[in-house]
Amino acid sequence: MSDLGDWFRSVPFFTRYWLTLTVGFTLAGRIGIFRPHTMILLYEPLTRFQIWRLFTCLFYYPLSPGSGFHFLINLYFLYNYSRRLETDQYSGKPADYFFMLIFNWICCVIVGLIAEIPLLLDPMVLSILYIWCQLNKDVIVNFWFGTRFKAMYLPWVLLAFNMVISGGGLYEIIGILIGHLYFFLMFKYPQELGGPVLLQTPSILKEWFPDNFGGVHGFGQPPQRAPRPPPATRGGLFRGGHNWGRGNVLGGN
Repeated sequence: MSDLGDWFRSVPFFTRYWLTLTVGFTLAGRIGIFRPHTMILLYEPLTRFQIWRLFTCLFYYPLSPGSGFHFLINLYFLYNYSRRLETDQYSGKPADYFFMLIFNWICCVIVGLIAEIPLLLDPMVLSILYIWCQLNKDVIVNFWFGTRFKAMYLPWVLLAFNMVISGGGLYEIIGILIGHLYFFLMFKYPQELGGPVLLQTPSILKEWFPDNFGGVHGFGQPPQRAPRPPPATRGGLFRGGHNWGRGNVLGGN
């Protein structure tokens, strides 16, 4: 048990709580501690101030013999890619990582209410996975049956795989779109396209989770800008300046 405890404490803060809440709510619903219908996202109960559904729909998953394998796959992707983001790209910046989770969660809730999607675990996990893949495009990842390819293709492979296996794909598409929206607004638009920063972590989150500058952290590499050309010259003369001649060394002939 000590090994399990050591592993659990080694999981990054937000990933640990997300993983724990997901397992806890799912098992609680499975053994009948609460009615699963009260945990899913539905518009009409929200009008009766059942606000908890906005959160529980992210953590609860209907566990059954038919959905158990898919749930375990979700846990694996949640742990693996949320942990990588939190400890690599967002290392030392817990507030920024928490803001990313909040942004993706809000987008999932909005789309879930519009498209009448009662459970948000799948699109939320895919959105996190997509962001990691975009920040690590050229990293080689392993998939089933020994296949290897660049990380940038992984979300689309998962989409195709799920369409073949279960005939789905809607949740994966939503997760990819939400992940791309965050990636575009946070990284691509300000860094590569030179636009203004449209997403910024609220200062209150910075107060709650202050930056820790003891680790290595970053938000991807900004594009290399072309060097500025040197001032135009003509005959050794800077334009607008004066030709002071070759000059002599003090004490020379």
